[in-house]
Formats: sequence, structure tokens, C-alpha cells
Amino acid sequence: MKPFMNADFLLPDDCARRLFHDYAAQMPILDYHCHLPPADIAGNTNFRNLAHAWLGGDHYKWRAMRSNGVPEADITGHEADYRTFLAWAQTVPRLVGNPLYHWTHLELQRYFGIHEALSEKTAPAIWEACNAQIVLPEFGARSLLMRMNVRAVGTTDDPADSLEHHISYAAVRQPGEPVMVPSFRPDRALATDDLPTWQAYINKLSARADVAIGSYQSLIVALDARHAVFHSLGCRASDHGLAAPFATFSTPQALEAIFAKLLGGTPLTTAEADAYKTAVLLDVGRMNAKRGWAMQLHLAAVRNLNTQMFNQLGPDTGYDAVNDEQIASKLGAFMNALQSEGLLPKTILYSLNPNDLAVLGTVMGCFQDGSSPGKIQMGSAWWFNDHIEGMRSQMVSLGNLGLLSRFVGMLTDSRSFLSFPRHEYFRRVLCALVGGWMENGEIPPDFDTFGNMVQDISYRNAQQYFAIPGVTE
Repeated sequence: MKPFMNADFLLPDDCARRLFHDYAAQMPILDYHCHLPPADIAGNTNFRNLAHAWLGGDHYKWRAMRSNGVPEADITGHEADYRTFLAWAQTVPRLVGNPLYHWTHLELQRYFGIHEALSEKTAPAIWEACNAQIVLPEFGARSLLMRMNVRAVGTTDDPADSLEHHISYAAVRQPGEPVMVPSFRPDRALATDDLPTWQAYINKLSARADVAIGSYQSLIVALDARHAVFHSLGCRASDHGLAAPFATFSTPQALEAIFAKLLGGTPLTTAEADAYKTAVLLDVGRMNAKRGWAMQLHLAAVRNLNTQMFNQLGPDTGYDAVNDEQIASKLGAFMNALQSEGLLPKTILYSLNPNDLAVLGTVMGCFQDGSSPGKIQMGSAWWFNDHIEGMRSQMVSLGNLGLLSRFVGMLTDSRSFLSFPRHEYFRRVLCALVGGWMENGEIPPDFDTFGNMVQDISYRNAQQYFAIPGVTE
């Protein structure tokens, strides 16, 4: 019997262990897509207690507690406190088979030095031990990133955001502190289903960009103005959350007529809405190509399925699911439109639906053009897929259909400053996969070659792909 989650956790053989301990473990982290609050990084915010840091905004854990019968009053019904933590501690032993079980214990080990399994019985002592540490200066938000060797993070930011915390942090960041850059996420400019909210957003964007938005073309001028500001702050990626791709192409004249309807408060037809969204995404893709950015397309999430809880708690609270629409034809047509103009940017294709892996792997292969290694990427196993089987399946599929060696690796997609051991988790799965190939004689035991490949996937590929200013070897 192996010890519980020891140093060789998830590393089943000598080759896997050597790849991880000698190569992967030492690499820095570039977390190019997360949802950490920029204000906390800029201010090096300390947390009130473990529940505040661990449970205050983590809808992964909220979903698990609901499944365990924990009432909402003990999850989101009050500020995260001991009662919330106790509900989590009671849930953890029930999580066997869920990556949250492993993540929870990796986080306790790596941040707090606690190797005991969390349960209702151990909760009081673990609560006290963690809280004694979490108030210390070295447990501030930025300090936690440094403890995990995080070289850079890409937060998720709206074009109408002020970016004030990015600006203030960039002015004072010291050598050795993590780089923080924004990511350009214009989803709200596409959200035309709720016209009053969309119109209010357009007014906000207009004010932020200092551009009067009275036409489709002026909208693009405003977005491009903000795109330039994001670029000046080190942003090198846009990010788009889409239930499915859009590929309804329209003329400039038709787009102006559609935009006039929106400004006038007239709902669009499905075809008009799709044409508008296609056009905005194409224009952002063109901006990305001109400034050398990557375009991240996060596909196949259907959101806010529980209307009652959405009305009570709002978005991003644990009520989203995997979408199952067909994506190949429209995704290919969208990418082809940009490719035909010579303006297809570096692109990362994610799907929340694991059935889409072959689609992504084959579509991306149609648009590799030799201009840069791995220009079109299959995004990492994400959200509902970032467990052992999901990560392994994504990497095997990428290896079968593309170049695993050029993969830009893991992201947390997290709102928690305690989530960075997920990169270690990914690296262990990666090393088990590659080490297994060595053990089986499928690849030679060439640790110089494959150890360096593991290091590339862990960090260097992302460092080179995004080319974020200030992020070095």
C-alpha cells in the first residue's frame, strides 16, 4: 500500500518519477487564464480566515457541497466562516473520485504543511493551524503566488474595465514579483439577449473608450481603442466564452442596420444576432492578429440553467453545464474567414465537451501555417474536465492528432489564490503519461529530450507563445 498523496503521488513508475522530480517540478508557472481579482494581487490582500480564502468564491466547491446535501444557507448564505468550512470538511470524505479531493489535500500540503486528511473529525485542528498562518504577511495574495513560483497570471477583464489595479501594480512591481496582465474579454458586447443591460454596457464602454458609439463601426473603434490600452499593459490574449461558434457573415450595410435596431431597443432575430456576434468576433480576431495576440475560444458551456438560483445568486455560482451543439462546421468557417484575409491570429480552441477533442484536433490542423510553432492550440482540459482522465484524454488526443510537444499546458481558470497546486497535479499526470510511454518502450529512455519536452509543456511553450513582456526564462 502506497502512502496517501506522498511525494510520488500519481507517479507510478521510475520514468514518471524522474521526469517529474528532475524536470517538471522545478518549472515556474505561467497561469495565462484565471479569474483572480486584480485588486487583491495589487494590494497583496490578506484573508480573514481559511474559509474566506478557500470557499468564498469557489463554485466548484459549492456544487460539491450542494450535492452532499449542504443547505445553501451554509454555502453562500453568509460570509464564508467556520460553519462554511465545517460543511466543506464534512463533504471532502464524500468526494473520492472527484479531483476536488486531491486538490483539497494538495492545497493543505503545499500552502500549510498539513498532510492529514480533512474530515469533520480533523476540521477543528486544521482550521486553527491554517488560520494561524493565513494572517501572516507571507500569506498575502501576491505572496501566495510567489510561494508557488508563479511567474505571471492573466486575469479576465472587460474592455470597459478601468484596469486601475493593473496600472498601479505595474508601476510598483518589484523584480521577482509575479507579472499581472489583463486579458481582453468582450463577451458583454455580444450579450444582446438582454437589451437594456446591453445598452447600458455600450454606454459604459463608450465613456471608457471616449468614443461616441452610435454605429457598428464606432463600436469597433471603441473596442480597438481599449484593445490598444490592454496591449500597453502587457495583455497578449483575448478570451471569449461561447456556447457554440458563430459563422453568419454579413455586409457592412446590414451590420449597421442590425446595430441601429439594437440601439433602438428592437430585439434581433436569431440570424441577425448571429451575424452581429460573428462580426464582432471577427473584428477582435483582426485586432489580435495585428497586435500579435492569441485568441482563446472557450466553447460548449451552457450557463445559468437554474433560473431560480441565477436570480438569487447571479452568474458563476455553480449552475453551468456542458453544451452539446455541433461545432466543427461553424468553427472552421469562422477561422477560414480570418485566414482568407491573412489575419487569423494565434488561436487556442477549448471545448467543455470532451466529445469534441477530435473535432478540435482536426480543425486546428487545417489552419497551422508554419508562421509559429503550435500557432493553433488545443486548449487544456478545462473546468469539468481538469481531472486525471480528462487531462490524460486531452493530451493523448492532442498527441494523436497534433504535436503534444508544442502544447502550452495548464491553466487554473480559478478565482482562488490557493488553486495553484493544480499545475502540479497536471504535471504529475503529464509525467505519468510520458513516463508510461518510456516504460512500455514506445519512446526511448532519452531524458534529455523528453525531460525538456515536459519542461516546455509545463512552462516554456506558454512563455514563448504569449510573449508577455517581463516574463522570462
